[in-house]
Amino acid sequence: MKSSVNRRQFICGTALAVAASASGGASRAPSADETASASAAAPGTPLITSAPVLQNAAETSVGVSFSVSGDASGWVEYSTDPGLKNSAKVFSGGHGIMTVDDKIAHVRLTGLKPATRYYYRIGADRILYEHGYSMKNLGPEVDPKIHSFTTIGAAVDGTFCVINDTHDHKPAIDLALSKIEKIKPSAVVWNGDASNVTEKIDLAIGIFIHTHEKHPEYAADTPYMFINGNHDFRGRFNRELEKVMMFREASERGAEFAELGRNFVQRLGDIALIGLDTGEDKLDTNPRFAGIFQMRRYRELQARWLAGAVESEAVKTAKFKVAFCHIPLFDPRPESNPGDVVPADTGPRYRESFAIWQRTCAGLWQPSFEKAGLQLVIAAHQHRFRYDPPAPGRGWAQIVGGGPELGVRMRRTADGVIEKIPVPEKFPTVIEGRVVDGKLKVTVHDVLNGRTAGEYVFNPSV
Repeated sequence: MKSSVNRRQFICGTALAVAASASGGASRAPSADETASASAAAPGTPLITSAPVLQNAAETSVGVSFSVSGDASGWVEYSTDPGLKNSAKVFSGGHGIMTVDDKIAHVRLTGLKPATRYYYRIGADRILYEHGYSMKNLGPEVDPKIHSFTTIGAAVDGTFCVINDTHDHKPAIDLALSKIEKIKPSAVVWNGDASNVTEKIDLAIGIFIHTHEKHPEYAADTPYMFINGNHDFRGRFNRELEKVMMFREASERGAEFAELGRNFVQRLGDIALIGLDTGEDKLDTNPRFAGIFQMRRYRELQARWLAGAVESEAVKTAKFKVAFCHIPLFDPRPESNPGDVVPADTGPRYRESFAIWQRTCAGLWQPSFEKAGLQLVIAAHQHRFRYDPPAPGRGWAQIVGGGPELGVRMRRTADGVIEKIPVPEKFPTVIEGRVVDGKLKVTVHDVLNGRTAGEYVFNPSV
């Protein structure tokens, strides 16, 4: 592995720098009219400003999100009929009051049938809000395009894809989304580090909703299942990222595990998909993050959730079991930091001052993996594709996806010239999984060079 300097230089180079300035003059509270105009879309301005983004694929539910230009209450009209005959209409928010937001609309469709194709379109009511006793509905705006999706489930003979470590690097995202459009999977797992550091909601909307200008409808017909990477915890807004990338349905996990909004167990035909969150790549005791992380507790809670999840029928009856998490759970190199070097992640034998892999998570989750007969962990984080075969004491294989680097890294010379250094082993990947002839076939696509980087076949575990 190259030094952490190269990896961090790339991340810093692609991060968005935000400058803030304070205006002078005496401060005063805005009037009601000013409050209304600040959040209302300008007359003639389109209210709906993005295609829908499907989130959290499940057997009986799915989330739909889209951006808006001013105060609006979003809605989705859906039906099993391509022409939307006998359609149902669901608004954003709960039963008592609909959500009004000037940035984004979230609608959750529930009570759906597994393995069923649904057709839908999005709309929003333009709301003029002055104060709690003065508001007006100025009428709806409807996106005329009808999209569709198919709910997943044991009866779906489907395909999954995995992307990771996109870091809002648009050239790499373009390559990955172009490949996914050709594969047409049933669902995509976005396996962490979509962001770098996110302080404001507008940046998050740019990353997840307006993801790439060449692919404005990237998730309109294919649901994305997002898992946090370590960078997706960094920045003030990333602490409430569910305002853009919704948490999963609370009913999927139960009251004890309410905070595990990214964890999931879902069936895709014969495959059980298990989503886990490895958290930060630094210890809770590392002073860099001011003691505000409690990742040890978070991982232990997931271990308890996982112990119950592997006992579910969705897992026990699946022929193939695949887990997804951002930080790898194994690394063969003795110099790779395992993420438990107290108190501040540094030690003389390790080249990095952060977790290259997660020995704590591996220890907590391994008993459930073995009990379930897990065959594969798909991980990310290291920005370099690698395959680790099963070994004694570890019955599962591991695939680590590539990062956003396009075969080069930048280096500044002593005289200040920036030069490109070839790094051919670094390329973005799309990992594809499908059942073929009764076996799980997993293909790692090198989307930079248009080749197959690896292909692996797994036999049924039951």
